[in-house]
Amino acid sequence: MTSYLTGDRAAIAAALIVPLAAAAILLPFRAAWSNTNTALLVAVVVAVAAIGNRIAGAIAAVGAAVWFDFFFTLPYYRFTIRNPADVTTFVLLLGVGAAVSRLAAYARRLKVVAITDAGYPAQIHETTALTQTAKFPQDVVDHVRQQLTSLLDLQQCRFEYGVLLGHPPRLEPDGTVLAAHGRGDVAKAGLPAEEIELRVFGNSQYHRRFMMKPKPGSRPSLQARLVAVTLADQAGRALAAGVPMPSTG
Repeated sequence: MTSYLTGDRAAIAAALIVPLAAAAILLPFRAAWSNTNTALLVAVVVAVAAIGNRIAGAIAAVGAAVWFDFFFTLPYYRFTIRNPADVTTFVLLLGVGAAVSRLAAYARRLKVVAITDAGYPAQIHETTALTQTAKFPQDVVDHVRQQLTSLLDLQQCRFEYGVLLGHPPRLEPDGTVLAAHGRGDVAKAGLPAEEIELRVFGNSQYHRRFMMKPKPGSRPSLQARLVAVTLADQAGRALAAGVPMPSTG
């Protein structure tokens, strides 16, 4: 997390500095300003968005448009534009720069997600293999509990042996979280602060549940939540095939 914050700060710093630097480099060619020079400013915006985020790209787009106005439109060195053609170029530079920066930042985010998601099939395969070789269902349950803790960014995760008590928020098979007020938007609001249940089934029968306490601000992706449900299903298969787990109460 710290590395991402550091990278985003660096990108925002670049968004403030690089468009000005690019404009200064192009300044000697002001008399021969062309669409190629405008494209170079757009390329600067794309480069900043590619290494940072959408906010950095938007700042770079504004900076590119502003410094175009300051250095390359009459009257020079004033934030004033008199020529209608320059106004059009300014608007296009701002609009195209912002749009392209958004696409570049989105492509960067997809790359991060793809790298993260590459580990999900391995986790499922590992648990499936353990389900087939473990001597005791408890081994599979403990393994899944550890996976859930990492996967969903939890403070703690326990397997509850007793009967269902209370009505805590519940992680559903479709990856949504169902609470008393309805289905929450995990991407925006994060996981609920209280414990969340993940019910475990095997051969269509209920086999107790995992109780999960998220860390503050935890926002696992939909892919991560779906993987969590799949891992719980693996635990359910182990419980259905093995020796019954101990009960309390």
